[in-house]
Amino acid sequence: MNDIEAKQKPKHTPAEKKMLVRYGRTAIVGWFTHEERTMPKAHSKVMIKTERGLEIGEVVGRFCYKSGVFKKSEQAVIDYYGQPPESCPIAAGGKFVRYATEQDLSEERHINADAKQELDKCRQFVKETNLPMKLVDIEHVFGGERIIFYFTADTRIDFRELVKRLAKEFQTRIEMRQVGSRDAAKIASDIEVCGQACCCARFLKILRTVNMKMAKLQKATLDPSKISGYCGRLKCCLRYEDHTYRELARRLPRKRTRVKTSQGEGIVVDAQVLTQLVSVKADDGTIFAVPAEEIEIIELPPKQPQIEKTDTLAREQFADEEDIDVLDGEGQEDEDQEIDFDNPPEPQDQPEP
Repeated sequence: MNDIEAKQKPKHTPAEKKMLVRYGRTAIVGWFTHEERTMPKAHSKVMIKTERGLEIGEVVGRFCYKSGVFKKSEQAVIDYYGQPPESCPIAAGGKFVRYATEQDLSEERHINADAKQELDKCRQFVKETNLPMKLVDIEHVFGGERIIFYFTADTRIDFRELVKRLAKEFQTRIEMRQVGSRDAAKIASDIEVCGQACCCARFLKILRTVNMKMAKLQKATLDPSKISGYCGRLKCCLRYEDHTYRELARRLPRKRTRVKTSQGEGIVVDAQVLTQLVSVKADDGTIFAVPAEEIEIIELPPKQPQIEKTDTLAREQFADEEDIDVLDGEGQEDEDQEIDFDNPPEPQDQPEP
């Protein structure tokens, strides 16, 4: 009986082993199947097979493997980005071939050294054909299956003649990929004023909304040349501390609120978000600063028509998310000044004719 039960017991099917790899000029991330029993803890370069051909990449999350299996599920990685699966920046991936050898790394350096000459040659052809486009960078697939040229342009470009010249020159498949300003900055970005490489090139995958309200609330200069990034849009780092600034701003009374302090009564004329100090103008004209927690609100300022009514007393007494910029005394921000990073322009793949 025990023998029969043993035969009927289903065999255990081991989980498919996959590794997370970052590859390509645009730092694509994808899952790759493999048969390795263990994963090295050191920084590792790997050879992978993708739909574009043989490529070289680097293992992501090298401390997240146990017996060669990624500790988190694919759904957990998608949940990490906080986006629906169709919007998650995880590519289809492919198959792991081997760990990169010293010969592979030497070949990669050789390819990168030749890329500049290839890019200069393409620029020469663009100039000869009078195409209204700006080349951003070049990506030479490791296996030699294709060369990808990234460019920006205001409109769609008819580059059939250009592709013919490039294919004849380099004797391989040519792919021209039009990208937007965000992707161009990610590809060709350099060191920013903070001393670090651009965030979109280093780690940012989901780019969310950044608007002028964030710069105003943080008392940043409104000079576009100083708060704009490499892509020409508002810097993504303005969003990093926005939540903290909003939380602190809620604790401050609005301007023109009549308050009572230990130094007497007065009208709020200014407030500092980080220090939580409120400038109060007394009835005799003197101005003094007091901590926000020592203030007692006597009378709220007259409601402005553009400020939305709120239901709770806390919302009436303190600036909420929609009218935080009242602290600056400039009313609501115009809607057309908001820059939407949630829906950046998608790169347009234009196949070889």
